[in-house]
Amino acid sequence: MITELIRAFLLIFIAEMGDKTQIIAMTFATQYKVKEVLTGVFIGVFLNHGLAIVLGRYLSRLVPMGSIQLIAGIMFVIFGMLALREEELEEKGNKRNSSAIITVALAFFIGELGDKTQLTAMTLSAEGNHPFFILLGTTLGMLGTSGLGIFVGSKIGERMPDTSIKIISSIVFIFFGTLKLYKWIPIELLNPFNIRLYLIVIIPVYMILTRRLIIRKKQSKYSPMKEVAATLYIQTKLLKKAVDDICLGEDVCGNCSGNNCIIGYTKSLLENARDNNQFYVEEDIGFQKLKNKNFDKTKVMEALSLIIADSIEYGLVNDEKFIINKIKGFLELILIGKNIRFDGDLSKYIRQIKRVNYHIGENLEYRIREKLSSSI
Repeated sequence: MITELIRAFLLIFIAEMGDKTQIIAMTFATQYKVKEVLTGVFIGVFLNHGLAIVLGRYLSRLVPMGSIQLIAGIMFVIFGMLALREEELEEKGNKRNSSAIITVALAFFIGELGDKTQLTAMTLSAEGNHPFFILLGTTLGMLGTSGLGIFVGSKIGERMPDTSIKIISSIVFIFFGTLKLYKWIPIELLNPFNIRLYLIVIIPVYMILTRRLIIRKKQSKYSPMKEVAATLYIQTKLLKKAVDDICLGEDVCGNCSGNNCIIGYTKSLLENARDNNQFYVEEDIGFQKLKNKNFDKTKVMEALSLIIADSIEYGLVNDEKFIINKIKGFLELILIGKNIRFDGDLSKYIRQIKRVNYHIGENLEYRIREKLSSSI
């Protein structure tokens, strides 16, 4: 059993290293969360390889591989065109999560139909005695190679503009879709006229959609809430790192107070925002109920400066339930023992802080202006 699992894993892992599926996984990771892409890859590959193992060698007799590959090629081209659409931010994160997982799963299920990994799964199931372990091994092998691509893609996605990501993703899908079509379309149809006709249709449509995406991006004026929420996933990664750095740890605190600690509760809010797109805090928890310990003020200023700099750059959300406003209040409480209203005017905000603690106000202003200048 274990031998067959390991063999299946290694065969698929090696075969798919650097293959199109790894590049496609990388492409999806620039647009969606790592967890969503991995889940989609698992579902798509599990169903694809499961189908191959259940039907075995009869699959190619039931449905001609040429037809399957043509369908896969067409679907990849469609995915490429859809990648250029301008999406509105979903108010409910669960809908977005489901849509991302379904998209990835569908792409991998279709993309692997008739591919060498599915054929490998077929062959292994015909030779082996434990089909479930072979299925598990081939699926884990695909997750392994895709995981490397997803890791790279997620790093790229954090640094690239959203429009650039969409355009590059579109090119990747159209490229691989066109390759499939070229490889599997009957040779008699691959004449200069049909190739030119394909390019005459694809290129103008692609250019129109790309131009439309760029124009909409330039002309669109998001509300402050959408602008902040749209960038929150990336920004909270930096903020979470800064907040984690504030945490004193069990070596200093003893047993962790968790959500009863002002920083522990802040960390919980940030994790929930990144994992579940929960940008608003419905529960009304008073600052006074949370434990305020002897935190490093320099580290607290670093986290607060991130929030203020991002608010100036991306816009404000005038709702006290918005997660960033909650965290801003927690950090101000640690620093100066009170909340200071921020309406976008940095000088006014710093003046009010200086009235409470001039030294903290000076240091905070320096950090905020430094971040703003580096983002220009």
